[in-house]
Amino acid sequence: MVALVRGVHGLHGAVRVEVLTDSPEERFVPGAILYREGREEPLTIAGAEEIVDGPGWRIRFHELTRRDAADTLRGVYLEAVVRPEEDLSRGAYYWHEVIGTPVRGVDGAELGAVRDIYRVGETEVFVVTGGSVGSFDLPAVRAFIRIFAPRRGEIVVDAESLDLRPARVRGPESGRPKSPRRRNRRAMATATSPTETGQPASATTASAETDAADGSPPTPGSPALGAPEP
Repeated sequence: MVALVRGVHGLHGAVRVEVLTDSPEERFVPGAILYREGREEPLTIAGAEEIVDGPGWRIRFHELTRRDAADTLRGVYLEAVVRPEEDLSRGAYYWHEVIGTPVRGVDGAELGAVRDIYRVGETEVFVVTGGSVGSFDLPAVRAFIRIFAPRRGEIVVDAESLDLRPARVRGPESGRPKSPRRRNRRAMATATSPTETGQPASATTASAETDAADGSPPTPGSPALGAPEP
């Protein structure tokens, strides 16, 4: 994936995209061809420029010249064909290589597997499900990830730093009927307890173990975890 279409711009088919590639200047040049995710119809870039007053890029395609046609791309991921000579840098992975990778704690506890990936700013976040702690978000930063080796099927995390705890299992409901509540005729003020927050979205980067099997140190949260560009 190289971009996610967030909206349309103007009346002549331009779209506003969230950039999912680490080299938009190379990907979004006039004449380059992109594809809708899972589709084979090409979209040829007629022009592209970075949005000065906001995030993302603005792209126009030769095949889409009207606003209503461009609006069909809203919410669609765009893909680019990766040529064999465009090898990833050392320690780099595409998203499709990371999805499905088992995740365990430094103590060997099975925590689930990566089921989805999204970005918060420049940081990838892995959605992990299927383990003893339930679903949780794993920011791809060294403070949390100790070993990052998707190709050998291994991601090791510091569960304590993530504050992961076993998921609560609710017991069977008691068969005893509940006692009716007594209503006070006077108005009563209610206090709302603070809700529990989810997992931290970011953290300070720390050193991580070397991925000996892959021959490179794990580099989560960097171009090594760039969006897949099939």
